[in-house]
Amino acid sequence: MPWRLSGLKIILSMQRVAFKMQLFKGCEAEYKRRHEALWPELEVLLKNAGVKDYSIFLDEETNALIGYLTIDDATRLDELPADPVMKKWWAYMKDIMETNEDNSPVSVGLKEVFYLQ
Repeated sequence: MPWRLSGLKIILSMQRVAFKMQLFKGCEAEYKRRHEALWPELEVLLKNAGVKDYSIFLDEETNALIGYLTIDDATRLDELPADPVMKKWWAYMKDIMETNEDNSPVSVGLKEVFYLQ
């Protein structure tokens, strides 16, 4: 008799990732416009890496961008910088935000101090 999981619900734990970036003053509308027209190939890349529930928030007082996403395995994010689509996106965004020499956004990971489920 084959093994059956009929009626069994398996819940996988998602990892939550948050980070901070910095937008240049006066570029708020452009940043929003570019993300509203997110490239389909970038969306596919992120989803294939397992990224879910990805949000970016803007602190209008400081122009800090706070990113939040969930993913099954956060180490999969380490693969993204090598992808040509990611590199192209970073080059596209470098004129409106703080970036590193490789055009990747200057990004600081945020430590979770509270979570309510």
